[in-house]
Amino acid sequence: MALLLVSICLAAVIFLYFNNNPLNHSKKFIFRRFVNWFPLGMSYAFLYMARYNLNVSKNAMGDMMTKEQFGIIFAAGTIVYGLSFLINGPLVDRIGGKKGIIIATLGSALMNLLMGGATYLYLMGRLKTNMVVAFSVLYALNMFFQSYGAVSIIKVKAYWFHVRERGVFGAIFGTLISFGVYFAFDWGQAIVDASKLNPEGPRTAFQNFIQHIFAIDTGATDATWLVFTIPAFILIVWALIDMVLLKDSPKEANFDELDTADASSGDDDDVKITLGLIFKKVFANPVMITIALVDFTSGVLRNGIMQWYLIFANETKETNPAFYAGSEFFIKNWGLLLCLTGVLGGFIAGLVSDRMFQSRRGPPAAINNFIMIFLLIAMCFFLTKNPTLFGLSAVLMTLAVIGVHSLMSGTAAADFGGKKMTATASGIVDGCVYLGSGLQSLSIGYLSAKNWHYWPLFLIPFAALGLFLALRMWKELPEATKKYILEVEKAEALKQH
Repeated sequence: MALLLVSICLAAVIFLYFNNNPLNHSKKFIFRRFVNWFPLGMSYAFLYMARYNLNVSKNAMGDMMTKEQFGIIFAAGTIVYGLSFLINGPLVDRIGGKKGIIIATLGSALMNLLMGGATYLYLMGRLKTNMVVAFSVLYALNMFFQSYGAVSIIKVKAYWFHVRERGVFGAIFGTLISFGVYFAFDWGQAIVDASKLNPEGPRTAFQNFIQHIFAIDTGATDATWLVFTIPAFILIVWALIDMVLLKDSPKEANFDELDTADASSGDDDDVKITLGLIFKKVFANPVMITIALVDFTSGVLRNGIMQWYLIFANETKETNPAFYAGSEFFIKNWGLLLCLTGVLGGFIAGLVSDRMFQSRRGPPAAINNFIMIFLLIAMCFFLTKNPTLFGLSAVLMTLAVIGVHSLMSGTAAADFGGKKMTATASGIVDGCVYLGSGLQSLSIGYLSAKNWHYWPLFLIPFAALGLFLALRMWKELPEATKKYILEVEKAEALKQH
């Protein structure tokens, strides 16, 4: 049933893509652009599966990986992810998004295979080094390669989508994130359940498939390492597909170059991307700094909910059985719920931006942050008291925060950075997301060990800060976009007369 809903959701996304053509591109161009973004997007979605499988493995290992240990490992990865954009953002701007996504998928696949090996050795009692050290190093390396994914997908998008279309692509970007979360949590949990030494109830067809294909019966322990190795094999397949189908720009696919009306519109095609130019257009741009700070708060909020809800809910099994019983729907369908609400949140934010605010990204970001403040207050009230309303508030949080993240990382950074430096610009913005994620990982891992009530309280100031910053960029648009909108309005006025 869950897979059917996700498939319907994917079909709806594809339908909306083909029916959104404000610039009247040819059918051939629209189809070729789909062939470009779909495999690229699915590669990015499975990168998410190979990122958040750590969360699933933590729940599978139970007390063998404590909250504090998990917080340290996850923080090590997210901090490396955030800082690595200083290297790979400018690099992807030079080498292109195609090479960038191939580096991301193959590099992450290798690291996941190594994490699977480390998990096997740990569970079999053969790991000679400290588990936290081993996983922190491998997960950090995984996240280094993962960081190529976001900048690569946005780099390619910047050449294929006009600014007036990017709100919808931001929605597609949010959808891909949501699919990745579904793959990570629900498919990942299905892999964990299928790889148990003594599964509960009768074996399913998927369990039999896993048992026979991977020959996992060690007779000693659950094969939890498969939650790392299976995503690695999937990434390798998508890397091969990207090698064949992906093109960095319309020109490489034998179309005319598209003037996207972003911050690089009108620039000389032969201009050299120097550190000085990057500093001027990105680091010295107050709008870019504001976008990065808004996404920093979204990183705290997104992973502050997505990463910790299952851990919290599973802990109540012993301490508050009635609350746990009321949370089972959310626990069993966490990935699916995050997927569906993330898709909805991304599309609402993108369509509102393009249709109601002339492709300004600040207004819908401000609205979503305003909503999140109230949802977090509700979580404070319902924590341990009403599992249904608490779970519903947590799920709706992801709807709002994916809307903010898809607009900031997936769209605004490319708008104001321009297609020539979009990887550097989006990399800095996305890096701030994961610096925020690292901060919340260390903080909530520490605070929740004392009292879970600190969890939503810790997040409220970041939603308020996100609201304040989004309001500051309410009216901002790149100059080329303003010029394009004025030209369109003049042309429409002439038609009416």
